[in-house]
Amino acid sequence: MPRPLRVAIVGAGPAGIYAADALLKSAVAAEPGVSIDLFERMPAPFGLIRYGVAPDHPRIKGIITALHQVLDKPQIRLFGNVDYPGDINLDDLRAFYDAVIFSTGATADRHLDIPGIGLDGSYGAADFVSWYDGHPDVPRTWPLEAEKVAVLGVGNVALDVARILAKTAEELLPTEIPPNVHEGLKANKALEVHVFGRRGPAQAKFSPLELRELDHSPNIEVIVDPEDIDYDDGSIATRRGNKQADMVSKTLENWAIRDVGERRHKLFLHFFESPTEILGEDGKVVGLRTERTALDGTGNVKGTGEFKDWDLGAVYRAVGYLSDKLPKLPWDVESGTVPDKAGRVIEETGEHLTSTYVTGWIRRGPVGLIGHTKGDANETVASLLDDHGNGRLQTPASPEPEAVDAFLTGRNVRFTTWEGWYRLDAAEKALGEPQGRERVKLVEREDMLGASGA
Repeated sequence: MPRPLRVAIVGAGPAGIYAADALLKSAVAAEPGVSIDLFERMPAPFGLIRYGVAPDHPRIKGIITALHQVLDKPQIRLFGNVDYPGDINLDDLRAFYDAVIFSTGATADRHLDIPGIGLDGSYGAADFVSWYDGHPDVPRTWPLEAEKVAVLGVGNVALDVARILAKTAEELLPTEIPPNVHEGLKANKALEVHVFGRRGPAQAKFSPLELRELDHSPNIEVIVDPEDIDYDDGSIATRRGNKQADMVSKTLENWAIRDVGERRHKLFLHFFESPTEILGEDGKVVGLRTERTALDGTGNVKGTGEFKDWDLGAVYRAVGYLSDKLPKLPWDVESGTVPDKAGRVIEETGEHLTSTYVTGWIRRGPVGLIGHTKGDANETVASLLDDHGNGRLQTPASPEPEAVDAFLTGRNVRFTTWEGWYRLDAAEKALGEPQGRERVKLVEREDMLGASGA
């Protein structure tokens, strides 16, 4: 009797779970069946949803409900707190599985090459996001001493960072933020947050809904300079062809023409300001220098030679994420991705690395919303199933599921399971209940492992 197709997925965020879902919906899942193991370096699943989405965005966290339904399927097992390649490497995985899909995402900050980037008070947005989302592998405290703060970038991560810096700790308390984050935010001195983009309103990468949410806080006054509302032929074409860009532009226009209100915290959205240098004294950030830019007719911008110094005590760069290089896989340094064709990992020779696939941000870079990852997963799984149907997959030496448990146990890896996630979930909800909160997130890895029964 033929055995089920055995697939390992490294990374249990949305990308990996969507790939598992695509496999479960395939014809192969019916006969002879599929058996999927998800490996995740964190003790809990859900990746970016748990550690990359701002805590005041319960709507996005609602995606977890759909992901839950996938992980509840009996053909899927979760191995949490398992590090690739420290606890299990590619050769190990090949001994147990017909195919391996990597969906490890992107967690590091992309570098911004301007003078002063290394000053004390210059931060990467990804590190700050990890702190306020209670990531176990970052420090428990964060310096929030600057009264005037800059955020560089005009994407949704920049909006999240700006919003968390501008909101009060009490406003965020009903969310799942852990106690150390609430204490840190109570000490936040920021009264002005300045978001800088080098291009215009039509080129901003905000989602319309995320942008409008900025104005919902009773404590945040959103301010746009009317001089920053400008469009050229390229911008107009963008607005006509992109409904989201048009909605964002309209929101910014409305904010630019209204009177400035009395809300205590001011959040400025600046366009046509290109950061050229972070200014410092005694090794610390004291300001930001920008060059005014102007549209060139195509929607792109050019420098005007007009510079401005801004008095600021901290600078956060939100200019994109970067994936970690994965050992034993080819790597494109420029894009920070694994080279692929339709999800198949491609070596320098142009050949497909047998039985090895990628999906999500490790495949295409950190662009698009969480939902875009589904199309990626479907294409990658289609390639895997095509290779399976045409006999191109390798044959593992030990395909039986219990061999993986024995391997990890033999290496003294304290792994968590899907049943363990239910226990951790219950523990976090129990922490929140006395305060009328949905949950309070556990931060320490040891506490997560203990609650999971690892």
